[in-house]
Amino acid sequence: MTGQTVCGAGARSPLRAFLRTETGSAAVLFVAVVAALVWANGAAGTYEAFWHTRVSFSVGSAGVSLELREWVNSGLMALFFFVVGLEARREFDIGELRERRRLALSAIAGVGGMAVPVAVYLAVNAGHGTARGWGAAMSTDTAFALGLLAVFGSRLPGGLRVFVLGVTVADDFLALVVIAFAYSGTIYVPALLTALGVLAVLIALRAAGVRISVVYALPALVLWGALLRSGVDPVVSGLIMGLLTYAHPARRHALERASRLFRRFREQPTPELERTLRRGLATALSPNERLQRMFHPWTSYLIVPVFALANAGVPLGADRIADAFTSPVTVGIVLGYVLGKPIGIVGSTWLAVRLSRGRLRPPIGWGAVAAGGTLAGVGFTVSLLIATLAFRGTRLEEAKIGILAAVLCSFLVTWLVTRGLALLPPRRRARALLGRGQVVVDLSEPVDPGRDHVRGPLDAPVTLVEYGDYECPYCGLAEPVVRELLAEFGDDVRYVWRHLPLTDVHPSAQLAAEAAEAAARQGRFWPMHDVLISHQGDLRPDDLLRYAERVGVDGDRFRRDLRGRAGAERVADDVESADLSDVSGTPTFFVNGRRHHGAYDVATLSAAVRAARERAVLAGAGPHG
Repeated sequence: MTGQTVCGAGARSPLRAFLRTETGSAAVLFVAVVAALVWANGAAGTYEAFWHTRVSFSVGSAGVSLELREWVNSGLMALFFFVVGLEARREFDIGELRERRRLALSAIAGVGGMAVPVAVYLAVNAGHGTARGWGAAMSTDTAFALGLLAVFGSRLPGGLRVFVLGVTVADDFLALVVIAFAYSGTIYVPALLTALGVLAVLIALRAAGVRISVVYALPALVLWGALLRSGVDPVVSGLIMGLLTYAHPARRHALERASRLFRRFREQPTPELERTLRRGLATALSPNERLQRMFHPWTSYLIVPVFALANAGVPLGADRIADAFTSPVTVGIVLGYVLGKPIGIVGSTWLAVRLSRGRLRPPIGWGAVAAGGTLAGVGFTVSLLIATLAFRGTRLEEAKIGILAAVLCSFLVTWLVTRGLALLPPRRRARALLGRGQVVVDLSEPVDPGRDHVRGPLDAPVTLVEYGDYECPYCGLAEPVVRELLAEFGDDVRYVWRHLPLTDVHPSAQLAAEAAEAAARQGRFWPMHDVLISHQGDLRPDDLLRYAERVGVDGDRFRRDLRGRAGAERVADDVESADLSDVSGTPTFFVNGRRHHGAYDVATLSAAVRAARERAVLAGAGPHG
């Protein structure tokens, strides 16, 4: 089950949607690589001739003329890096990297994971005149890495996805810096100054709070053209635009406004109200999320595969492959990725932990960090892009073979690492995968047993918090799942219900919540809760009085408390805590203070609870809020 009653937004987190799209696109990317190899080996002449076709666009005396492959590498790939910038900005603003210590650790691991492979490549290529290709041995392909992670997902902790994503965000950013300064052509200063001027305009628009996306489209296009003319690779413009696009969670007041606008449009379906409704819906979500949902499928399922089709084609044969693996370019790239990447990521992470005396610590165990390092050895998109900038002819073919071989080798090494971890005794395996690092806490108000409604042992190692609405049908569907979960884990889980009545869509929810609090004043919250959640369609005042009688409370006192709204303040406190934790829909679950994204079926919630329990036991912790 993934349903959620919201005042506008979907139940799936941006991070989860991003990961799912990347995983799915890995298969499409693989097909494109195979197609490029078949094309290049079956009809090599037509392959190169097609991608060398020159395409021109002009307006008056101004225009751009590039080969088709250059349009892909410099034009379409700018959109790819735009999505990378969007995801990086989202992580900085509301994601895992909003905790600056975690951002620092990801940056350190990203730098280490690039520096060591470059050093390996340069060592192998010393004295061969091929050192210029060092950039082709440093950057991880996010789509392939997360796609491979999905293959090993059942053996590795969920936190590894976040760690790998953080490292690849830093990796992509640094790769763009390298492309801009190390692999760009001769700088044409007037065009560069024009690009800086356009950038200043974009920053001013951002500072002025302009939210209309199309306003940024023309300056972004001019920025791309100016960078192309200046000699700086124009893909940098995509990353800049992405980083300028702020992210924020859907606010409850904005969603409630969208609900009101929809009701007005339902009553008077006029073109004017339709436009107002569209604007209201657009402002309820951050520009970052809207643009990600718009562009990410295109970049994942079309642009990156087209890039692979245009660049991965290399003639293969026994002699050519044998020659390639005697080339320092191929050997340097393979060793840089397969050995340098994991050594750089694990080594720099370990060094950061030691030098910070534990203040910087990965959110996963060292075994999982090692698996993340081997996964990061999958270099493709940016690696191919830099190879096409650094080499021509035979050297470029050798670089391509090295990049493709590194993908296969990294997969095999990751399989060996995960198999080794699986052979460890259960407790050592849990420590190797989960570690002692603290997870990011999303729940702003910790659980207080003296105030919160708690079901289960107060000292349980895992706390499951639900923000719910008694009239929400999805909360009703989640209730038997919660009960089954409590039965399965017994004394290891305590369950907390907090009120979030969505009064704009559920008119009886507020009164039902106050009825539950009126029963709580007589020590009968949970019996009343159970009756309310199982009778969601019957929450009128008469129904509430009948339920009060059924659960055995004093009817006169219950009636006075309900009429006097004695529980309203308590409900309002829960709503305020929901706002502080950026909760905008029901049901929303937190497991040991960490927001649970996605499905809330028994299997998915059980996996989240089980991981939280193992982490709590390893940390020797008591109950968590």
